[in-house]
Amino acid sequence: MWSSIWRSRDRFTLDELRYLTNQLEKVQIVNEVNKDFVIEALRSMAELLTYGDQHDPSFFDFFMEKQVMGEFIRILNISKTSSVALQLLQTISILIQNLRRENAIYYMFSNEHVNYLITYSFDLRNEELLSYYISFLRTISGKLNKNTISLLVKTQDEEVVSFPLYVEAMRFAFHEESMVRTAVRSLTLNVYHVGDDFVNKFITSAPHSDYFTNLVSFFRVQCINLSKLVSEYPKNPCSESVSAIHATVDEIEDNLYYFSDVISAGIPVVGSLITDNILQLLILPFLFPALQLDTDSNLKLGAVTSLYLLCCILRIVKIKDLANTIAAALLYPLESLAANSEAKKNGYVSGNNCANENEEPYSDSVTPINAGQLCVAIPNEASSSHVHPEIAEGSFSSSHFSLRESLLSYITDGDNGRALGSLNVLATLLQTKELDESMLDALGILPQRKQHKKLLLQALVGEGSGEERLFSFESCSPRDGVSTELDVYLKKLKEQYGVSIVGAGASPRVHRNQVLDALVKLLCRSNISTEILWDAGWLLRQLLPYSEAEFKTHHLKLLKDSYRNRRSALQRETKGIWVDLLISVLCDQWKNCKRAIEASSPRKEPKCILLPFQKLNSEVTHAESSLPAGERMCELVKVFVLLHQLQMFSLGRTLPEQPPIHPPIDIPETSRAKAFGLDVSGLKPGTEIRLVHALPCRISFERGKERYFHFLAVSVGTSGWLALVDELPLKINYGIVRVVAPLAGTNPRIDDKQSKWLHLRIRPSTLPFLDPPNTPKKRRLKPLVDGRWTLAFRDDESCKTALSMVLEEIDLQITEAERRLRPVLDLEL
Repeated sequence: MWSSIWRSRDRFTLDELRYLTNQLEKVQIVNEVNKDFVIEALRSMAELLTYGDQHDPSFFDFFMEKQVMGEFIRILNISKTSSVALQLLQTISILIQNLRRENAIYYMFSNEHVNYLITYSFDLRNEELLSYYISFLRTISGKLNKNTISLLVKTQDEEVVSFPLYVEAMRFAFHEESMVRTAVRSLTLNVYHVGDDFVNKFITSAPHSDYFTNLVSFFRVQCINLSKLVSEYPKNPCSESVSAIHATVDEIEDNLYYFSDVISAGIPVVGSLITDNILQLLILPFLFPALQLDTDSNLKLGAVTSLYLLCCILRIVKIKDLANTIAAALLYPLESLAANSEAKKNGYVSGNNCANENEEPYSDSVTPINAGQLCVAIPNEASSSHVHPEIAEGSFSSSHFSLRESLLSYITDGDNGRALGSLNVLATLLQTKELDESMLDALGILPQRKQHKKLLLQALVGEGSGEERLFSFESCSPRDGVSTELDVYLKKLKEQYGVSIVGAGASPRVHRNQVLDALVKLLCRSNISTEILWDAGWLLRQLLPYSEAEFKTHHLKLLKDSYRNRRSALQRETKGIWVDLLISVLCDQWKNCKRAIEASSPRKEPKCILLPFQKLNSEVTHAESSLPAGERMCELVKVFVLLHQLQMFSLGRTLPEQPPIHPPIDIPETSRAKAFGLDVSGLKPGTEIRLVHALPCRISFERGKERYFHFLAVSVGTSGWLALVDELPLKINYGIVRVVAPLAGTNPRIDDKQSKWLHLRIRPSTLPFLDPPNTPKKRRLKPLVDGRWTLAFRDDESCKTALSMVLEEIDLQITEAERRLRPVLDLEL
């Protein structure tokens, strides 16, 4: 008898579900006494119904027959504790997420029970409850399709008048917690991708369409915060600042990818709303004014951040109207659309005034090139009637230079950030598939292979000008080659955005020559990072993929003069302190440069624009280190290789996989290396060698502890070493190498007072920034200070002999480096 009373029930049965339902029906109030039972009952019922959906349909039939959803609502209304509400949201979320049968989902969404829960006044100040509520909303959105969405909306006269799921989610669209914002965005995408025309009309009508305005306003706040972080970084260049910039960049790019996902849902009105808001709230009043040469120092966005944002917007938000409007606006002088004040809009303030990036210590004075002669007409009242308040309330100051000319001026005269940013904007425009080729042509960045293709097609269809231009690069009319596509977007700028532009544009040929001039001048600059020069080389190859392309005489002269200067500097490096690494660095950088300028896209993402290039010699080296000289050697090699490859390209030659250098020669029979018994593998600690030419000496590596060695200097090809050798007691005239140091850079000299002492400078054997990428960062950036050896020999003559041996081997090293480099230095041959 007792065993039958205490026998446990089988949990996964219909009887268990019936029992739990009956127990819930008996509950009249939920308080601290019975809340644990209610919570456990709700949790168990979720398990049973999920099991039944997969194994026994009678479970859900009972759930519908007993109207258990209504019972859940009753329990919520009589509950006095948030833990029950939390469990109820979790239970229903589990049910919605795991139910597979369509009729089960239809039942869950019918009878207004779900909408009741959506609009219920939960205490969402409780963070845990808020998390479950947002998860509940997102779970519902995951089950939406054209059939189920109709169960969650209210219609009147065939129009949606209420959609609680979407409306309630919008309350948290800009919540301070990023996880909440992400969940809401996931929900909105699920709604947009359903493709219901009536729902689409609802979300794109006022006031719900304000979401897209608020979205861009919120994005603009993040952009202003990023600009502030970038402008403050030079004052406090620590890892925390870098992390903050990277975190903000990730958020900004996530926002842009969200814009792209929303557009991909295929709702035309939404695409137009996002385009208009990005242009009117961000690009026209903020990004473009920051790029003008005579920009206002009180702007909230700096030039570097604006260049980065333009690249990201073009690269991620793939809207044809947006890309072409940006391109058209770059071609002409525009008003400086900088708003003096910003009203609190839609619950968000655009941000406090932040430091301008123009004040950063890396800024160079910028002078315009090819100053335009175009005039600007301030919009009249008719056109201003279409202008967004963010633009209309701004104070405008005319600029005589187009934004395209500003970009080119940054390339020729700007600092690293502005030059790199401008190159990235041009490269991004070049790779933007949404841009019409006529727009690229107008900007002067249409690749020549596409230009030839276009002119050939024009000639084939009988357009005379096309045939003439195909064989004559000099003759062109002011608007030659530009289709009406540009006129369409210029008209749109004036009528829709209130930006009036007056004046005839220059010929695409003129613009193309201006771009080439700027790139060539950049390649000849000595105060710019080599990484940026490689990006310029990539862009130049994109524009001129054939050797017979438009390299003008003055272009070739500038490049040749710069190349000769770098060649002379490289010849001096053969006598430098890193001559032993010069050949290997040249071979590595040759392959890297060839790969970079022949790549299909730039090597780095736009985010690299934001942080200044870090130089090893200013950050992690000591004054007594040879590393700065090593870094200068590597930078010089990179520039030389780039200019050499461009010279070969301009001469119509194919770039080889390896630089044209002589191979190493065999070790001469009369050399010290042969006498010591060395081979091409060189000298390493532990090597057994003959002690021919080795000189006995004393050296102290610790105070008060002298050691006796045999000293020698030897070179094999361009490599060379100093060695301290222990004599083998059982093998006459042989010894074991104990200590090895590089021969190059030793700067040997005899002490002024002690003529038996020889002083040698010992530099590191490798350059840490050339270590493989998997090398730990701390090891690669560890400051290295050059060592000092002072060798004491038996007499003055031995010391002089040692000095002569070092100098002779250094000369052999230099001679071999010069011999091997001769082909690459004689380009004309």
